[in-house]
Amino acid sequence: MSSRYRCDACGNLTRFNVTVTRRTAEFHHFSVGGDLEVEDQELLSEKIETVQCRWCGAEAAELTAESAL
Repeated sequence: MSSRYRCDACGNLTRFNVTVTRRTAEFHHFSVGGDLEVEDQELLSEKIETVQCRWCGAEAAELTAESAL
C-alpha cells in the first residue's frame, strides 16, 4: 500500500521536500580499476523524518497522507 501527501494548507498534491533515513545492506563490487558497482541492495528500514510542502512551506503537522487508489 502506498500513500500520497496532500497539504491541508494549500491543497498541493505534487511537490514536497521529504527527509528520509534509510538503512540498507549492500554488496559492493570494486573493479580492478577501483570503480564501485553496487550489485545487490536490501532495504532494512526506512523512516520518513520530515515532510514539507514546497508551495507554502507547511510542516508535516499540516499534511495528511492519503491512500493511493
